[in-house]
Amino acid sequence: MEFTSVPFQQSWDLDILHGSLAFAIHSQDVVGFQNFLQKRNPYVETADGFIKDFWKQIFLCSFPTSLEEENFWNRCSGEEKLEALPRSVFDMSITSHSYSIYNAVYAVAHALHSMTSLNFKLRTMSEEGQKKSLNQQLKVSFNNTVGEMISFDENGNLEVGFDIINWVTFPNLSLHRVKVGTFDVKAPRGQIFSVNADSIRWPRRFSQPISLCNEPCHKGHSKTKKEGKPFCCYDCLPCPRGKVSNQMDLESCYQCPEDHYPSKAQDQCIPKEISFLSFQEPLGIILAIVALLFSSITALVLMVFIQHRDTPIIKANNRDLSYALLVSLLLSFLCPLLFIGQPQRITCLLRQTTFGIIFSVAVSCMVAKSLTVVLAFMATRPGSKIRLWVGKRLALFIVLSCYFIQTSLCTVWLMRSAPFPDLDMHSLPAEMVLECNEGSTAMFYCILGFIGLLAMISFTVAFLGRNLPDSFNEAKFITLSMLLFCSVWISFVPAYQSTKGKYMVAMEIFSILASGAGLLVLIFFPKVYIILIRPELNSSEL
Repeated sequence: MEFTSVPFQQSWDLDILHGSLAFAIHSQDVVGFQNFLQKRNPYVETADGFIKDFWKQIFLCSFPTSLEEENFWNRCSGEEKLEALPRSVFDMSITSHSYSIYNAVYAVAHALHSMTSLNFKLRTMSEEGQKKSLNQQLKVSFNNTVGEMISFDENGNLEVGFDIINWVTFPNLSLHRVKVGTFDVKAPRGQIFSVNADSIRWPRRFSQPISLCNEPCHKGHSKTKKEGKPFCCYDCLPCPRGKVSNQMDLESCYQCPEDHYPSKAQDQCIPKEISFLSFQEPLGIILAIVALLFSSITALVLMVFIQHRDTPIIKANNRDLSYALLVSLLLSFLCPLLFIGQPQRITCLLRQTTFGIIFSVAVSCMVAKSLTVVLAFMATRPGSKIRLWVGKRLALFIVLSCYFIQTSLCTVWLMRSAPFPDLDMHSLPAEMVLECNEGSTAMFYCILGFIGLLAMISFTVAFLGRNLPDSFNEAKFITLSMLLFCSVWISFVPAYQSTKGKYMVAMEIFSILASGAGLLVLIFFPKVYIILIRPELNSSEL
């Protein structure tokens, strides 16, 4: 947009143009152009047929040809200064039209120079060769005085872009053109249109207009085109679960890397923390303290039994089995220490196998105790041959048989698919779980199943012998302890499968401690009570 009507500029309120944007043919400031304008004088430029008319309109004066005209109009003195005029009337900076004319003159000069240099060469060519060579040379391309490349396309059109002009007016009626962007057809794709929005002065009545059907899509959303609407009309949809968008107006959301998770607003990816049950966190500390406490209590009970090993209550309940059961309980209470801390290859190999073997020994001792109670009563009947089976050999056979069966299962497990440290990135959204991969889940449940089978056998036999007449009959206590044991581990299976991460490990530790504590309290605390508090009851005559 260029103004050519001087009266228009002087009589109209130019404030309406404030903040407007316009496209103008590209131009650059040419060195010496303002000095050229300052030297213009209508009395000197006699060959310029337009300057006097321009001078009369711009300065409201005349070049009178008669005395009457001289009295009516102010006489143009030639001393008027173009640079003294407001910009709204005359802008001393070069306009796009002037810049185009400037380049056109240079283009003609370069073309004439090329033609002159070809004159001798063309004389020796055929007519067709002359025409081809001339057309080639007339495709002018040169750098002008401001360093811009000037060239023409195959149709002879000047390859120039446009400037984006922001018009700014001031209270003194001056008008200023500010270049705020370009439209360059020769620029790389994506850079053809560029605007410096911070440089734009918007009209006073409103701010920057929005050329969209709707507000931009915020972070955490993606654009979806509205069917039947222009390309600038779209819906903003929240990112699907597990995906994010960290920029405005993204076409689609993207998935976070495996070791990151989406923020609540789904506008960024947050690094996952490595999680495992450690000795430094409260849950790990509490479980470790409880495990050490129960193992210490078990050690004290074992010391009491050793000190009173010749008393009737200990001798009546198979002293050797009691020792074996206490030692296995002591070791089982220490097993949780293998589950706490950062998983290592050795701890992963020992966790479940050590627990399985030790617990199978403990429960096999309960089976042997139950059978011993029932068989001992049946052996008292006249003519019974069962007394041949009652004794230490039967108990030892039961314990060793169960031990070897469980050890064989653990050996097969370690040989075929041994547990190993693993980093689970998918079970929990915000954590990477460092855990022991069991290798073979089937073998893990086989070990638990064998312990459960022994517990059911012990419960059944003890339940059948709970009413046998014996002063120190512990069948009732075995029944209760096995009932508690089975309840804990039956509850453990669904809870273990439904939890993930360190809480799954904590659940198994709790089951080990709870079932072991049930055996310790129900089997041995009544005997310790009689030994230490009620020694008068510790007699074979009762």
